[in-house]
Amino acid sequence: MPQDPRPTRSFLFLQGPHGPFFGALGRMLQSAGCSVQRVGFNAGDRVFWPDRKSYIAYTDPLTDWPARLSELLQTHAVTDIVLYGDTRPVHAEAAKIARAHGITLHVFEEGYLRPYWVTYERDGSNGNSRLMEMPVAQMEQALAQSAMDTPLPPARWGDTRQHVMYGALYHWFVMFWNRGYRNFRPHRALSVTKEFQLYLKRLLLMPLHALDRRIATARITGGGFPYHLALLQLEHDSAFQAHSPFSTMTEFLDLVISGFAEGAPQHHHLVIKAHPLEDGRTPIRRELRRLAAQHGIKGRVHYVRGGKLAALLNEARTAVTVNSTAGQQVLWRGLPLKVFGRAVYDKPDFVSTQPLPEFFRTPKRPDGPAYQQYRRYLLETSQFPGGFYSRSGRRQLLRQVVDMMLSSEDPYDAFLTGTAAPRQHLRLVT
Repeated sequence: MPQDPRPTRSFLFLQGPHGPFFGALGRMLQSAGCSVQRVGFNAGDRVFWPDRKSYIAYTDPLTDWPARLSELLQTHAVTDIVLYGDTRPVHAEAAKIARAHGITLHVFEEGYLRPYWVTYERDGSNGNSRLMEMPVAQMEQALAQSAMDTPLPPARWGDTRQHVMYGALYHWFVMFWNRGYRNFRPHRALSVTKEFQLYLKRLLLMPLHALDRRIATARITGGGFPYHLALLQLEHDSAFQAHSPFSTMTEFLDLVISGFAEGAPQHHHLVIKAHPLEDGRTPIRRELRRLAAQHGIKGRVHYVRGGKLAALLNEARTAVTVNSTAGQQVLWRGLPLKVFGRAVYDKPDFVSTQPLPEFFRTPKRPDGPAYQQYRRYLLETSQFPGGFYSRSGRRQLLRQVVDMMLSSEDPYDAFLTGTAAPRQHLRLVT
């Protein structure tokens, strides 16, 4: 893998996933001879960055961030910016400045092929990814010389508990240790205190929610009726807010239930599956009762609180979503899928273009071979095995992603030129 010709690489880290991943990544880049600095915007950022010498506290108002960032880029001769997600305000501004100055932008995201994969791209992710403008035919051409077997998707998440735990811990520090960051404002609408309360509530209620989920799933899978799936996302998630036509989940549910009531056969049912990390900030169950009654399909709408998707997909007729990565599991099973937002997998080869009532009435199946090629391409390029939150997941991820960051080529170009390192075989991450 070719290394970047610049003699000294200087990496500036911004906000990362909750927990110690960015700290571990910074240490490995330092061991590779790079200069590393981290900008922290609150006490949660500071706690999870162990090297105090390289930590820079940003305590000014958000309006001063562009000027301060430009100053930091010059002071530290920054060649690379590393961040998690590219749509929150401080990151969107950093992405714009990086492009203007020719600075390499390294973007981490949750895996497009979740679970057990992490997304790493350059310049942008999700709706800003290079994948958005890349036709499947171009991917097939790049794959012509690859003999990689396509791994099966694992059946369960490996680090959901760690994810929730680190989220709660992060917000606890922001709540009680944030005295030095008086100008900090969260990028989400809820206050930090409310975020912490929701994380804590979710941790405490996990056993009860699991029981509720098992009962609901059993009623659906044992009900003997054909059903369609609506895959929900977190309303505050960047992919939903920045890359969809909806501002609230209720708007999406209203559209789906209306289309189902108009087009689906009367003996079909609709199953609404919440995101695995849904924390109750959106009153989904209450809105479903209202919308089902409004559209005359009361008794045909079911709600499942998070959990694994596989059991529900096994018997589903179709699935709809805004732009959830769960759509990838739908396509892998060859089920008809319709999306409403910008998604990296929204290709006419395998995502439905039918009007919603027609989709529920007579859905067309996706081009399975085309999707298999698409999936292979992602696994050879931007999807890295491992995870942010579990210890073994971080170890597995760091083994490969650091070399990719040090390469002069992004994952897509490196694969095309044959300089990308061979991918590891998938193993369970727990």
